[in-house]
Amino acid sequence: MNALVAAIFVYVAVQMLVGVLVSRGIRTETDYLLAGRQLGPALATFSIFATWFGAETCVGSAGAVYATGLSATRADPFGYALVIVILAAVFAAPLWRAQITTLGDLFRRRYSPRVEQVAVVLMIPTSILWAGAQIRAFGQVLASASDGMSASVGIAVATVTVLVYTIFGGLLADAWTDLLQGIVLAVGLAVVTVLVVNGLGGVGPAFSQIEASHWEWRAPGETAIEVANRWAIPILGSITAQELISRIVACRSPQVAQRAAWMASVAYLSIGVLPVALGLMATQVNLNVVDAEHVLPELAATHLPTFGYVLFVGALVSAILSTVNSCLLVAGSMISHNLVVPRLPGITERGKLLAARLGVMGSGLAAWYLALSSNSVLGLVEEASGFGSAGILVLMLFALWSPFGGASAALAALLSGVAVWVAAHFVYALPYDYLASVAAAFGAYFLVGLLERMRPAPAVASTT
Repeated sequence: MNALVAAIFVYVAVQMLVGVLVSRGIRTETDYLLAGRQLGPALATFSIFATWFGAETCVGSAGAVYATGLSATRADPFGYALVIVILAAVFAAPLWRAQITTLGDLFRRRYSPRVEQVAVVLMIPTSILWAGAQIRAFGQVLASASDGMSASVGIAVATVTVLVYTIFGGLLADAWTDLLQGIVLAVGLAVVTVLVVNGLGGVGPAFSQIEASHWEWRAPGETAIEVANRWAIPILGSITAQELISRIVACRSPQVAQRAAWMASVAYLSIGVLPVALGLMATQVNLNVVDAEHVLPELAATHLPTFGYVLFVGALVSAILSTVNSCLLVAGSMISHNLVVPRLPGITERGKLLAARLGVMGSGLAAWYLALSSNSVLGLVEEASGFGSAGILVLMLFALWSPFGGASAALAALLSGVAVWVAAHFVYALPYDYLASVAAAFGAYFLVGLLERMRPAPAVASTT
């Protein structure tokens, strides 16, 4: 291991130590999964920002823009920033007032325990896919920073580090490290951007020589329905993300939840455009990269002094850790809180914590496999946003604001949404796979909901 990689691990170890120290007060499942529902504005803002601001925003977006142009990065930062805006304006207060731990709790109360279980079974793979994307990015960063380390070895090292970090920490520990990581990463991105711009002769020269094709928002031959589908995946597919919702319900009040989401959306967009700009400018810099996902680390390596580069890559890695931590906590929470604990009525709080941590471990190993088998960070993220989320979106909307539809309608929406997405995405490769799944989920819910209303009420036995 070279000195740079060693320094990066020292930086990450410091972050892990902060997390372990903060997490020493964990006593209950709520402490571990929701920070005791006591997040204030600053911690909540940076936690929402850092949870969403991970590998796809930095490593994935910069690499995709460098290779293809703006048409490759509509989701990040623009689509996901809009998700946080919608969450702040529409969903934050109702979700907080529902006093849930996971969305599965909302579906159990509104529909039935069976709907809860089916929903979380569909949601767990989404969180694991997100975690796989972050672990892959962590491995790419390590491979880029080291001499001779392969991506597969980097991914394995990343998995071990992530599992240790996540199993020790809880949401409160994650929130505190998010605060530190968010500040360092924002400063690091800003400094690299300024240095690259200056190295290219200023703002005008830095952007004026970029090929016109890289400025196109629509890929060659892309139809309007394909554009709509690519925007729908990050926006509609991520509104229901448990990683984001857990931060909302962990706030100390609905007002704090809303304000934190508004501030996080501004921060996300403001800082998220920097990797996009760096990806565009990198086309004019002579970089020796084999993989486009190495572009951002290489820009930092060539424009920052060694100490600054260590801090930057350490911040990038720790931000990735933050997102993975959130994803694995969510997967572990749904496995334990919604699937295991209800089947163990006498389980203690200590037992609940153990179940959650075991769920985290299993989820981490699954994410490691996905990280090895995927070809790109952004590919994992798009599949994470699309899989199963259409039915979850429909159920959340009706559970929060309408009495229409019962358990049968909810199950129909969940199953039809995922079935249509799998068929459209993997079998027929339709360019509107996600929109088709959303339409199928809404249609199934309405149709079965109407049939439920038409069903005759059960006869009441006479008492005379």
